[in-house]
Amino acid sequence: MRKNLLTIGLLAVSFSVQAQNNVLLHVDATAKMYVSKGTLVYNGGGLQVKSTGNIENRGNFMVVGTSSDTFRNLDSAGNPVINGAGGWFVNKLNEENSYNLVNPTWADAVTTTPPTPVYTYGQLFIDGIPQTNITGVVDQEFRQVQHGSYQQMGFPFYDKTISSLSQTSTLTPQTTALGKIFNNTRYSGNEILYWNNTSVVSQNLPNGLNTRLGVDLDPFSYFIVGATGLNVSTQTRTLVGRPVATVSVSGVPTLSKPLTGAGANVSFGTNGNATNQYNEKYNTYLQDTFSASAGIWQGNFGRNFYQFGNPYMTNLDLSQIALNETDGDGNFLSNIYGVRLEVQGVQYSPNTGGGSSSYKYITFDAATKQPVGDVPYAMVRPMGTFVIKLNNNLVSPESLNFASLRRFNYHMRRSTTPYSVTAAKNNTTATVKQLGVIGLDATGKEIERTYYVVSPSTISGHTQTPTVQVTVGGSSSLGTFEEDPVNGGYDTNNFSYWLYVNEANETNFKGKNIKLVNYNPNVVSFKFEIRENAAEIANGQHLLSSGEGFYYKKDGTTTINPAVQGAVISTPPGNSNGVEYDLYYGLPTGTLGISETTKKSRTLVIYNPDTNGYFVRFDSNWKKADINVFDMSGKMLLNKKDIDASKDYNLDLPQDIKNSYIVTVTSEKGEKVTSKILK
Repeated sequence: MRKNLLTIGLLAVSFSVQAQNNVLLHVDATAKMYVSKGTLVYNGGGLQVKSTGNIENRGNFMVVGTSSDTFRNLDSAGNPVINGAGGWFVNKLNEENSYNLVNPTWADAVTTTPPTPVYTYGQLFIDGIPQTNITGVVDQEFRQVQHGSYQQMGFPFYDKTISSLSQTSTLTPQTTALGKIFNNTRYSGNEILYWNNTSVVSQNLPNGLNTRLGVDLDPFSYFIVGATGLNVSTQTRTLVGRPVATVSVSGVPTLSKPLTGAGANVSFGTNGNATNQYNEKYNTYLQDTFSASAGIWQGNFGRNFYQFGNPYMTNLDLSQIALNETDGDGNFLSNIYGVRLEVQGVQYSPNTGGGSSSYKYITFDAATKQPVGDVPYAMVRPMGTFVIKLNNNLVSPESLNFASLRRFNYHMRRSTTPYSVTAAKNNTTATVKQLGVIGLDATGKEIERTYYVVSPSTISGHTQTPTVQVTVGGSSSLGTFEEDPVNGGYDTNNFSYWLYVNEANETNFKGKNIKLVNYNPNVVSFKFEIRENAAEIANGQHLLSSGEGFYYKKDGTTTINPAVQGAVISTPPGNSNGVEYDLYYGLPTGTLGISETTKKSRTLVIYNPDTNGYFVRFDSNWKKADINVFDMSGKMLLNKKDIDASKDYNLDLPQDIKNSYIVTVTSEKGEKVTSKILK
């Protein structure tokens, strides 16, 4: 079969070394070249397609040339066509209706069988040819999960005007471009903005709709695209443009950006009430779930935050950018905290399909540098976006080299594997351990998830310097709360946030509990996903390499159960008062026949980053409550009586005053909870 396919290909195209034209592969007029799914084509020189000739790429196509080679299109007379209308080289989607599924990663730490992707597409890799010699265009098909009012996008094109993204009646086919007309009116839902990392703002385009991608702005810019009337999910779109070049620096393919100065000179004002150049308050749009638990609007909050778009027509693999590898991809961000991945879709299950479509987060263990959190999302698709959060602004900035992150595979490269665009497997000995608790609905589909991470370097309890922790927004309804580092359970001094990724030290917190609470009435069961060094342990397994494992206990019971990989347990549906569990790493001592200690109230004062405000969530046993809020001088600012405790209560606190507050909440039976808010 392979021989037959090659013969057909040779009939359609000609392979020749033409020094005068700097071309190795020529596809003549009317010739068709088809690259099937999973196929790798390597072209060690220039490439050109003439007139009605066509390359349909559903696999992986590498063009590796030199400074004298070209990537171009020709008209019927053999003249070069620059920025043509397209149709010569097409990157096709293979499973276009599976755009909302995320490809699986390695099944476990030792398997050598790569996971089978569920969403694949044609990818094009060009190296060594200068940008001036890349005059041919590529048709890039794509779909994305709809993000809401504004779509977050990267554009992998050079010298393509923003106005060409608009749909006009003369374009054929009608799926070309983005299917709507854009303008320059801010807040209209029809504008396109780009993120300025230095000034921390979504900025107007420098030349309006005449802005040229890759010329007026970096090719790895992060774009915010007005989504009024935009459909990039159920309709396959095609964008046409010249690919971005990758130059060689000391023999290394390079397209890099120094990570320095993001927000360094910006004053956010008291509680984020300062305004940017568009008179927008920072607290109306700036969120930093990486730094929120350490303190909002202070320290590193909102700073050292870098947003990028994928500049290439290949995947990017972000899984190993924290690791200093001898034969790695050349990226080593020593002070990285984590990565936020824009919405790709949902984790795929062969039994139940999809799930949640919110932001995903990967953070990196300080000692092992292994990724934790939403590890399968480390692969950024063409036209995708991502955010990098650093711990600080280094005096000697480190750079991110996008060129060496490129990867044809749809799963992450394992650490310490020598890098190549097709690299895959390795073995590693570090030990960062992760329990994922996935909330499922009655049909078995994922609704929400949360993570508990332990390692020798992670920190128990509240800290100003968390290592892998990520807070969760008020719109989420499954998460954990900060733990008391000595006794376990709730940290009653830090109720004002809750966590998507919670961390504790595997040594000093072994056998102690963190609090998992579910408020989502659609969640009726939990599934356990256990990883060590980013790889899932074997299905049905409980113990990790340390000989310890994770455990769980339902509130009000005394039975502590092992969390088993892949196991699904039933749970009462969430409600406004919360269904509570204890999670453990390591079995607590004296667990047989233990007696419950005096139960603390579950009434909490919680920070909601979506509104930059606070609210009270009441214990399920409370019927009514009184709330008093005092400033640090003892002055009473709020006094509310007989509040209905069956639902959350929003605290009306001044947004423009930097102060700390004491909140006291008292039930109808006299039970009292006191919490401090630090602003």
